[in-house]
Amino acid sequence: MHTQHIGDAPVHERGGQSSYLLLAQGQFGARHLAITWVDCPPGSSQPQHQHDTQEQIYVITRGRGVMTVGDEERELEAGTLVFVPPATPHTIRNDSGEPMSYISATSPPFDGATIGSL
Repeated sequence: MHTQHIGDAPVHERGGQSSYLLLAQGQFGARHLAITWVDCPPGSSQPQHQHDTQEQIYVITRGRGVMTVGDEERELEAGTLVFVPPATPHTIRNDSGEPMSYISATSPPFDGATIGSL
């Protein structure tokens, strides 16, 4: 069994959000998937971006926020999954007064999702 704890994962800060790389390309033999855990303090916002060839999902695990995918914006809460198709601009922000967290899965792994790259 392979495990990775958030406290031992590489971390990348952007837009006030902390992104922990829990599963990187090549880690444990993974070839087609990257997994991150992201903590979003109140007022934080991920810069809008897109992945040209990757599918991505976000699963809100705590709190509330707003996500924009393409031209569509929607309020989210814990227990919500959002699918982001390849080449689609997207962003997520925590506009609540409470912390928000989400898990992101990307396939194939996005550029930079390799061991030691974050």
